[in-house]
Amino acid sequence: MSKTSADANFIPLNVAVVTISDSRTEANDTSGDYLALSLESAGHKVVCRLIVKDDKYELRARFSALIADPEVSIVISTGSTGLTGRDVAPEALEPLFDKSIEGFGELFRSVSITDIGAATIQSRAFAGLANGTVIFCIPGSPNACRTAWEEVIRPQLDARTRPCNLANLMPRFHE
Repeated sequence: MSKTSADANFIPLNVAVVTISDSRTEANDTSGDYLALSLESAGHKVVCRLIVKDDKYELRARFSALIADPEVSIVISTGSTGLTGRDVAPEALEPLFDKSIEGFGELFRSVSITDIGAATIQSRAFAGLANGTVIFCIPGSPNACRTAWEEVIRPQLDARTRPCNLANLMPRFHE
């Protein structure tokens, strides 16, 4: 279990929240709303909110723009990680990564098993690093977003988390 060090300083990060869906709108994007509120409550800044259709090429274009934007340090997307024909996030986005963060999907599925049991095998949650930008791609359900945020992402975006975290590593991503 990660621990938070009382003597370390919090580092606010600039985050983009992207909902990948053919059916979600600003009015009913409960997962994107949850993530944005959670990020801001934790002290981070949501610099961009997008809803993008499940289209491989549109996803690549939108994420490429976020990856190139020096104001964006983190991208968290929700949706399009399942097994249906329209779930294309892994196929669209993994080719953009400089490095994959395999442990993210493994840990997400491990902590999800207590909530959804063996159905966790249907999740293709994944993460990677592209041009110094950390990208987390999680399922679209509000419960999955809550699990990903509370159990995996929040501690990794908190510079006070010990023994290590992504927030403190970010300056070294361009070495």
